[in-house]
Amino acid sequence: EPDSLCLLSFPGGKCDPADQDVVHTALRETQEELGLAVSEEQVWGILQPVHDTRKATVVPVLASVGPLDLQSLKPNPEEVDEVFVLPLAHLLQTQNQGYTHFCQDGHFRYTLPVFLHGPHRIWGLTAVVTDFTLQLLAPGAYQPRLISPELHPG
Repeated sequence: EPDSLCLLSFPGGKCDPADQDVVHTALRETQEELGLAVSEEQVWGILQPVHDTRKATVVPVLASVGPLDLQSLKPNPEEVDEVFVLPLAHLLQTQNQGYTHFCQDGHFRYTLPVFLHGPHRIWGLTAVVTDFTLQLLAPGAYQPRLISPELHPG
């Protein structure tokens, strides 16, 4: 049911003219959306850019935010309904990993990962970025099966 679907995503948005680069955009958006200040020193790096179905380029920025106290966050109510965290160990459990096959005109088009967490289903671009992150952080423990011409490293 469309009403039961919600958009799960990492903080993000378009570059402002004042942003020096994609890292500054990511840090600014994280502050604006979650009330979470992340310094440049906490940034681990930039992941491979990916393209969404509208061919827009998304550049994920990976950073360490340490242990998060969700009560201390001040999410922007105009942009954020709920904030939750997932332990790496949860994402690495195979029972929490799934895949969705997409077809178009009766033909197989691509497969995308899905991650499960209670009432939440992490899918789409957020799941693709999660997939790439797990490949980097746990290369021995995570076995991706991503097949996608649509959302691909650019």
